[in-house]
Amino acid sequence: MSASPTPAPAPARAVLPGEVPVVDLRDLSAGDDALRARFTAELGAALKEYGFVRVKGHGIGPAVVDPAYAAGKAFFDLPEAKKAEYIVKGGAGQRGYTPFGAEHAKDSPKPDLKEFWHVGRELPLGHTYKALYQDNLWPAEVDGFRSAMLQLYGGLEAVSKLLLECIAEYLGLSPYHLREMTDYGNTILRVLHYPPLNQIDAQPGAVRAGAHEDINFITLLVTSTAAGLEILRRDGQWMAVNAEPGEIVADVGDMLSRVTNGVLPATTHRVVNPDDDASARFSMPFFVHPRPDAVLRVIPSCTGPGLPTPPEDITGEDFLLQRLKEIGLM
Repeated sequence: MSASPTPAPAPARAVLPGEVPVVDLRDLSAGDDALRARFTAELGAALKEYGFVRVKGHGIGPAVVDPAYAAGKAFFDLPEAKKAEYIVKGGAGQRGYTPFGAEHAKDSPKPDLKEFWHVGRELPLGHTYKALYQDNLWPAEVDGFRSAMLQLYGGLEAVSKLLLECIAEYLGLSPYHLREMTDYGNTILRVLHYPPLNQIDAQPGAVRAGAHEDINFITLLVTSTAAGLEILRRDGQWMAVNAEPGEIVADVGDMLSRVTNGVLPATTHRVVNPDDDASARFSMPFFVHPRPDAVLRVIPSCTGPGLPTPPEDITGEDFLLQRLKEIGLM
């Protein structure tokens, strides 16, 4: 019996100049090999050029996103003294509340103009990594906080696995190579609040989030409540990432950039201050991390002539701790 011919990829959609490309996850659910091949090619090309991609058709709708935003806002509206009760002493900001001005971009002396809450993975007693991960905190003052955050966490993790499968295929790997590294990883949902500028005491030149690259494998960012996210293009110019309502913005972190030897770059990005100093901004990035003992080793297809000398192997845990010190959380 002869093998079925490999289907040709469908024609690529046009991308407007100056825009981060868009991919549609519904291409994967159609069960069409040509659509999957196109999706994988478009995803890989976007990440290779921009380090960022916009994702639609992911199935995480307002019924999941809106309660999480509402719960986050309710927490940040609490008195400062009450919020401070949820700071994890010695926890490097990995769970619970991190107060305004605690974090700064790597190599920046100015603190970011933000406060945030971290939700991590829930593991059963006796699990291999239970002793390594801090327990989540849940603010008793906000009804429905836990359920809203965990529902969003689960939805975003499912999307991350699909994206990692296609990234692996783009790199010539088994589709499970990258997602397997993140199984039970120390992945974190961050609920961010950038207060109105007229309500804070900011250092001159400080911005909502200084120019930085993410630490982790990939980040998924549910559409924020206001604009402000910008990326540094290859030509050295800043470009706004104005995602459409309902889209997820995904980007490459330093860990994935390391594994790909820079073939997929971790792009520098920032959140700039608004013209309106009376407006707040909320966002919810989902930082996908590998398991603590996963080895960040450059994959074979990302080595060879014209590429940098691969960096030494390092575990996900050691890399994370190194970066937490650099941004002021340890």
